Amino acid sequence: MSVFQRNRFAAIDIGTNSFHLIIVEVGEKGKFKLLDRQREFIRLGSELGEDLSLISDNEKAKAISVLKSFSTLANYHNASIRAVSTSAVREAKNKNEFIQSALEQTGIIVETIEGTEEANLIFLGMKNALPINDKSVLGIDIGGGSTEFIYGINGIPVYAESVKIGAVRLSKKFFPHFVITESSVKDCSEYAEQQIKLNNNIQSNIKLDFAIGSSGTVDTICLIKQFQYNADIKPRLNGFTFNKSEFDEIYSFVMNLKNPSERMSVPGIEEKRADIIPAGFIILKKVFELFNIKEMVLSEYALREGVVFDLIKKSNRVI
Repeated sequence: MSVFQRNRFAAIDIGTNSFHLIIVEVGEKGKFKLLDRQREFIRLGSELGEDLSLISDNEKAKAISVLKSFSTLANYHNASIRAVSTSAVREAKNKNEFIQSALEQTGIIVETIEGTEEANLIFLGMKNALPINDKSVLGIDIGGGSTEFIYGINGIPVYAESVKIGAVRLSKKFFPHFVITESSVKDCSEYAEQQIKLNNNIQSNIKLDFAIGSSGTVDTICLIKQFQYNADIKPRLNGFTFNKSEFDEIYSFVMNLKNPSERMSVPGIEEKRADIIPAGFIILKKVFELFNIKEMVLSEYALREGVVFDLIKKSNRVI
Protein backbone atom coordinates (compact mmCIF):
# COMPACT_ATOMS: atom_id res chain seq x y z
CA MET A 1 0.00 0.00 0.00
CA SER A 2 1.38 3.39 -1.00
CA VAL A 3 2.25 6.05 1.56
CA PHE A 4 1.43 9.39 -0.03
CA GLN A 5 3.94 12.20 0.14
CA ARG A 6 2.19 15.36 1.31
CA ASN A 7 3.78 17.46 -1.41
CA ARG A 8 2.91 15.17 -4.35
CA PHE A 9 -0.37 15.42 -6.21
CA ALA A 10 -1.87 13.59 -9.17
CA ALA A 11 -4.63 15.41 -11.04
CA ILE A 12 -6.84 13.48 -13.45
CA ASP A 13 -9.06 15.26 -15.97
CA ILE A 14 -11.72 12.85 -17.25
CA GLY A 15 -12.81 14.64 -20.39
CA THR A 16 -15.28 13.81 -23.13
CA ASN A 17 -12.59 13.27 -25.76
CA SER A 18 -9.49 12.47 -23.73
CA PHE A 19 -8.23 11.63 -20.25
CA HIS A 20 -5.26 13.57 -18.83
CA LEU A 21 -3.01 12.88 -15.86
CA ILE A 22 -0.34 15.10 -14.38
CA ILE A 23 1.75 14.25 -11.34
CA VAL A 24 3.60 17.06 -9.58
CA GLU A 25 5.81 17.73 -6.61
CA VAL A 26 5.12 21.02 -4.85
CA GLY A 27 8.06 23.09 -3.70
CA GLU A 28 8.58 26.56 -2.28
CA LYS A 29 5.83 29.19 -2.64
CA GLY A 30 3.48 26.75 -4.29
CA LYS A 31 5.66 26.19 -7.35
CA PHE A 32 5.54 22.68 -8.68
CA LYS A 33 7.81 20.34 -10.62
CA LEU A 34 6.21 18.05 -13.15
CA LEU A 35 7.06 14.44 -12.36
CA ASP A 36 4.99 12.67 -14.98
CA ARG A 37 2.11 13.14 -17.39
CA GLN A 38 -0.10 10.91 -19.50
CA ARG A 39 -2.83 11.49 -22.04
CA GLU A 40 -5.16 8.94 -23.58
CA PHE A 41 -7.71 9.62 -26.30
CA ILE A 42 -10.93 8.02 -25.15
CA ARG A 43 -14.46 9.22 -25.82
CA LEU A 44 -17.36 8.96 -23.43
CA GLY A 45 -21.01 9.16 -24.45
CA SER A 46 -20.40 9.00 -28.19
CA GLU A 47 -21.55 5.43 -28.91
CA LEU A 48 -25.08 5.37 -27.49
CA GLY A 49 -28.09 7.62 -27.11
CA GLU A 50 -28.74 11.14 -28.21
CA ASP A 51 -26.29 13.88 -27.35
CA LEU A 52 -23.96 12.56 -24.60
CA SER A 53 -26.63 10.83 -22.57
CA LEU A 54 -25.13 7.36 -21.98
CA ILE A 55 -21.71 5.83 -21.35
CA SER A 56 -21.56 2.48 -23.16
CA ASP A 57 -20.13 -0.69 -21.60
CA ASN A 58 -17.30 -0.53 -24.11
CA GLU A 59 -16.50 3.09 -23.22
CA LYS A 60 -16.68 2.27 -19.50
CA ALA A 61 -14.28 -0.66 -19.89
CA LYS A 62 -11.76 1.49 -21.78
CA ALA A 63 -12.09 4.31 -19.26
CA ILE A 64 -11.51 2.02 -16.29
CA SER A 65 -8.47 0.48 -17.99
CA VAL A 66 -6.99 3.97 -18.44
CA LEU A 67 -7.81 4.95 -14.85
CA LYS A 68 -6.10 1.77 -13.59
CA SER A 69 -2.91 2.74 -15.41
CA PHE A 70 -3.16 6.30 -14.08
CA SER A 71 -3.61 4.97 -10.53
CA THR A 72 -0.57 2.71 -10.90
CA LEU A 73 1.56 5.66 -12.02
CA ALA A 74 0.30 7.91 -9.22
CA ASN A 75 1.03 5.20 -6.66
CA TYR A 76 4.53 4.74 -8.08
CA HIS A 77 5.16 8.44 -7.35
CA ASN A 78 3.42 8.22 -3.94
CA ALA A 79 1.04 10.97 -5.05
CA SER A 80 -2.48 11.52 -3.75
CA ILE A 81 -5.11 11.58 -6.51
CA ARG A 82 -7.91 13.99 -7.32
CA ALA A 83 -9.97 12.96 -10.37
CA VAL A 84 -12.56 15.32 -11.84
CA SER A 85 -15.00 14.47 -14.60
CA THR A 86 -16.61 16.94 -16.94
CA SER A 87 -19.43 17.13 -19.46
CA ALA A 88 -19.84 13.51 -20.61
CA VAL A 89 -19.92 12.04 -17.10
CA ARG A 90 -22.02 14.75 -15.46
CA GLU A 91 -24.68 14.42 -18.18
CA ALA A 92 -24.74 10.63 -18.50
CA LYS A 93 -27.88 8.92 -17.22
CA ASN A 94 -25.70 6.09 -15.94
CA LYS A 95 -23.03 8.31 -14.36
CA ASN A 96 -23.52 6.82 -10.87
CA GLU A 97 -22.91 3.33 -12.22
CA PHE A 98 -19.74 4.55 -13.99
CA ILE A 99 -18.46 6.33 -10.86
CA GLN A 100 -19.15 3.28 -8.67
CA SER A 101 -17.42 0.92 -11.11
CA ALA A 102 -14.40 3.23 -11.28
CA LEU A 103 -14.15 3.28 -7.48
CA GLU A 104 -14.51 -0.48 -7.13
CA GLN A 105 -12.05 -1.35 -9.87
CA THR A 106 -9.43 1.39 -9.53
CA GLY A 107 -9.84 2.86 -6.05
CA ILE A 108 -10.23 6.32 -7.62
CA ILE A 109 -13.02 8.57 -6.41
CA VAL A 110 -14.36 10.26 -9.55
CA GLU A 111 -15.66 13.69 -8.68
CA THR A 112 -18.30 15.16 -10.99
CA ILE A 113 -17.90 18.93 -11.16
CA GLU A 114 -20.43 21.40 -12.54
CA GLY A 115 -19.64 23.58 -15.53
CA THR A 116 -19.07 26.75 -13.52
CA GLU A 117 -16.55 25.02 -11.26
CA GLU A 118 -14.85 23.54 -14.32
CA ALA A 119 -14.58 27.04 -15.80
CA ASN A 120 -13.13 28.48 -12.59
CA LEU A 121 -10.55 25.69 -12.31
CA ILE A 122 -9.54 26.22 -15.95
CA PHE A 123 -9.04 29.93 -15.27
CA LEU A 124 -6.96 29.09 -12.19
CA GLY A 125 -4.71 27.09 -14.49
CA MET A 126 -4.59 29.86 -17.09
CA LYS A 127 -3.62 32.62 -14.68
CA ASN A 128 -0.73 30.52 -13.40
CA ALA A 129 0.48 29.94 -16.96
CA LEU A 130 0.33 33.50 -18.30
CA PRO A 131 0.90 37.01 -16.88
CA ILE A 132 -2.70 38.23 -16.73
CA ASN A 133 -3.03 39.68 -13.23
CA ASP A 134 -3.15 43.23 -14.63
CA LYS A 135 -5.11 42.43 -17.80
CA SER A 136 -8.68 42.05 -19.05
CA VAL A 137 -8.88 38.64 -20.69
CA LEU A 138 -11.37 36.15 -22.06
CA GLY A 139 -10.49 32.53 -21.42
CA ILE A 140 -11.85 29.92 -23.83
CA ASP A 141 -11.56 26.16 -23.37
CA ILE A 142 -13.18 24.06 -26.11
CA GLY A 143 -13.60 20.53 -24.85
CA GLY A 144 -15.34 17.48 -26.25
CA GLY A 145 -18.69 18.11 -24.60
CA SER A 146 -18.67 21.75 -23.52
CA THR A 147 -16.91 25.07 -23.98
CA GLU A 148 -15.98 27.19 -21.00
CA PHE A 149 -16.01 31.00 -21.10
CA ILE A 150 -14.21 32.97 -18.40
CA TYR A 151 -13.93 36.75 -18.40
CA GLY A 152 -11.32 37.93 -15.94
CA ILE A 153 -10.08 41.35 -14.89
CA ASN A 154 -6.80 41.57 -12.95
CA GLY A 155 -6.83 37.82 -12.39
CA ILE A 156 -10.35 37.74 -10.90
CA PRO A 157 -13.19 36.04 -12.80
CA VAL A 158 -16.09 38.36 -13.61
CA TYR A 159 -17.99 35.43 -15.05
CA ALA A 160 -17.15 31.75 -15.50
CA GLU A 161 -19.68 29.84 -17.58
CA SER A 162 -20.00 26.53 -19.39
CA VAL A 163 -21.98 26.06 -22.61
CA LYS A 164 -22.96 22.63 -23.95
CA ILE A 165 -21.09 22.97 -27.22
CA GLY A 166 -17.98 20.86 -27.72
CA ALA A 167 -16.12 19.20 -30.56
CA VAL A 168 -17.45 15.68 -29.88
CA ARG A 169 -21.00 16.81 -29.09
CA LEU A 170 -21.37 18.97 -32.21
CA SER A 171 -19.65 16.40 -34.42
CA LYS A 172 -22.20 13.83 -33.28
CA LYS A 173 -25.04 16.28 -33.91
CA PHE A 174 -23.98 17.84 -37.23
CA PHE A 175 -21.22 15.64 -38.69
CA PRO A 176 -22.21 12.05 -37.79
CA HIS A 177 -19.93 10.63 -40.49
CA PHE A 178 -17.28 13.34 -39.91
CA VAL A 179 -17.69 14.64 -43.48
CA ILE A 180 -17.95 18.40 -44.00
CA THR A 181 -20.79 19.84 -46.07
CA GLU A 182 -21.69 23.47 -46.58
CA SER A 183 -25.12 23.02 -45.00
CA SER A 184 -23.78 21.16 -41.94
CA VAL A 185 -21.19 23.88 -41.32
CA LYS A 186 -23.90 26.54 -41.52
CA ASP A 187 -26.22 24.64 -39.19
CA CYS A 188 -23.43 23.92 -36.70
CA SER A 189 -22.29 27.56 -36.67
CA GLU A 190 -25.81 28.86 -36.11
CA TYR A 191 -26.40 26.36 -33.32
CA ALA A 192 -23.14 27.29 -31.56
CA GLU A 193 -24.06 30.98 -31.68
CA GLN A 194 -27.55 30.28 -30.37
CA GLN A 195 -26.25 28.25 -27.44
CA ILE A 196 -23.73 30.91 -26.44
CA LYS A 197 -26.33 33.67 -26.60
CA LEU A 198 -28.81 31.63 -24.53
CA ASN A 199 -26.50 32.08 -21.53
CA ASN A 200 -27.37 35.54 -20.25
CA ASN A 201 -24.33 35.63 -17.97
CA ILE A 202 -21.97 35.62 -20.94
CA GLN A 203 -21.46 39.19 -22.05
CA SER A 204 -19.69 39.62 -25.40
CA ASN A 205 -19.41 43.42 -25.38
CA ILE A 206 -16.40 43.47 -23.07
CA LYS A 207 -13.02 45.20 -22.92
CA LEU A 208 -10.26 42.76 -23.85
CA ASP A 209 -6.49 43.04 -23.83
CA PHE A 210 -6.39 39.61 -25.45
CA ALA A 211 -8.05 36.20 -25.37
CA ILE A 212 -6.61 32.98 -23.94
CA GLY A 213 -7.31 29.57 -25.42
CA SER A 214 -6.60 26.14 -23.97
CA SER A 215 -7.13 22.48 -24.87
CA GLY A 216 -7.28 20.56 -28.15
CA THR A 217 -8.78 22.93 -30.71
CA VAL A 218 -6.53 25.86 -29.82
CA ASP A 219 -3.53 23.51 -29.44
CA THR A 220 -4.20 22.34 -33.00
CA ILE A 221 -4.29 25.86 -34.42
CA CYS A 222 -0.95 26.62 -32.77
CA LEU A 223 0.63 23.37 -33.99
CA ILE A 224 -0.53 23.95 -37.57
CA LYS A 225 0.78 27.52 -37.50
CA GLN A 226 4.10 26.37 -36.09
CA PHE A 227 4.54 23.74 -38.80
CA GLN A 228 3.59 26.26 -41.49
CA TYR A 229 5.75 29.17 -40.40
CA ASN A 230 8.61 27.84 -38.28
CA ALA A 231 11.48 25.57 -39.14
CA ASP A 232 12.28 25.00 -35.45
CA ILE A 233 9.46 23.06 -33.77
CA LYS A 234 9.16 23.86 -30.07
CA PRO A 235 8.02 21.05 -27.76
CA ARG A 236 6.16 23.44 -25.44
CA LEU A 237 3.83 26.10 -26.79
CA ASN A 238 2.70 28.03 -23.73
CA GLY A 239 2.30 31.69 -24.73
CA PHE A 240 2.11 30.88 -28.46
CA THR A 241 0.04 33.58 -30.18
CA PHE A 242 -2.06 33.73 -33.32
CA ASN A 243 -4.21 36.54 -34.68
CA LYS A 244 -7.58 36.50 -36.40
CA SER A 245 -6.24 36.55 -39.94
CA GLU A 246 -3.90 33.62 -39.17
CA PHE A 247 -6.79 31.69 -37.68
CA ASP A 248 -9.06 32.48 -40.64
CA GLU A 249 -6.40 31.22 -43.05
CA ILE A 250 -5.97 27.93 -41.17
CA TYR A 251 -9.76 27.57 -40.79
CA SER A 252 -10.35 27.98 -44.53
CA PHE A 253 -7.59 25.52 -45.39
CA VAL A 254 -8.73 22.78 -42.98
CA MET A 255 -12.45 23.19 -43.65
CA ASN A 256 -11.81 22.53 -47.33
CA LEU A 257 -10.58 19.05 -46.40
CA LYS A 258 -13.87 17.22 -46.42
CA ASN A 259 -13.06 13.96 -44.59
CA PRO A 260 -10.84 12.81 -41.70
CA SER A 261 -8.27 11.04 -43.90
CA GLU A 262 -7.54 14.30 -45.74
CA ARG A 263 -7.34 16.28 -42.49
CA MET A 264 -5.06 13.64 -40.96
CA SER A 265 -2.39 14.50 -43.51
CA VAL A 266 -2.04 18.08 -42.21
CA PRO A 267 1.03 18.53 -39.96
CA GLY A 268 -0.26 19.58 -36.56
CA ILE A 269 -3.58 17.70 -36.68
CA GLU A 270 -3.42 14.60 -34.51
CA GLU A 271 -4.82 11.44 -36.04
CA LYS A 272 -7.34 10.91 -33.25
CA ARG A 273 -8.58 14.50 -33.48
CA ALA A 274 -8.93 14.68 -37.27
CA ASP A 275 -12.57 13.56 -37.23
CA ILE A 276 -13.88 16.13 -34.71
CA ILE A 277 -11.62 19.11 -35.41
CA PRO A 278 -14.07 20.84 -37.84
CA ALA A 279 -16.64 21.22 -35.06
CA GLY A 280 -13.97 22.65 -32.76
CA PHE A 281 -12.89 25.11 -35.44
CA ILE A 282 -16.49 26.22 -36.02
CA ILE A 283 -16.94 26.92 -32.30
CA LEU A 284 -13.68 28.88 -32.20
CA LYS A 285 -14.59 30.89 -35.30
CA LYS A 286 -17.92 31.83 -33.75
CA VAL A 287 -16.15 32.89 -30.54
CA PHE A 288 -13.76 35.11 -32.53
CA GLU A 289 -16.73 36.76 -34.23
CA LEU A 290 -19.00 37.24 -31.21
CA PHE A 291 -16.29 38.65 -28.95
CA ASN A 292 -14.47 40.57 -31.68
CA ILE A 293 -11.20 38.84 -30.80
CA LYS A 294 -8.08 40.14 -32.52
CA GLU A 295 -5.49 37.87 -30.90
CA MET A 296 -5.44 34.64 -28.91
CA VAL A 297 -2.68 33.27 -26.68
CA LEU A 298 -2.32 29.59 -25.84
CA SER A 299 -2.30 28.51 -22.21
CA GLU A 300 -0.82 25.05 -21.76
CA TYR A 301 -2.35 25.02 -18.30
CA ALA A 302 -6.03 24.14 -18.22
CA LEU A 303 -8.33 22.06 -16.00
CA ARG A 304 -5.80 19.52 -14.71
CA GLU A 305 -3.31 22.24 -13.70
CA GLY A 306 -6.18 24.21 -12.16
CA VAL A 307 -6.97 21.15 -10.05
CA VAL A 308 -3.34 21.05 -8.90
CA PHE A 309 -3.32 24.73 -7.92
CA ASP A 310 -6.63 24.23 -6.12
CA LEU A 311 -5.12 21.31 -4.19
CA ILE A 312 -2.10 23.46 -3.30
CA LYS A 313 -4.36 26.24 -2.07
CA LYS A 314 -6.46 23.85 -0.01
CA SER A 315 -3.34 22.35 1.55
CA ASN A 316 -2.54 25.84 2.91
CA ARG A 317 0.34 26.47 0.57
CA VAL A 318 0.82 29.85 -1.00
CA ILE A 319 0.20 30.17 -4.74
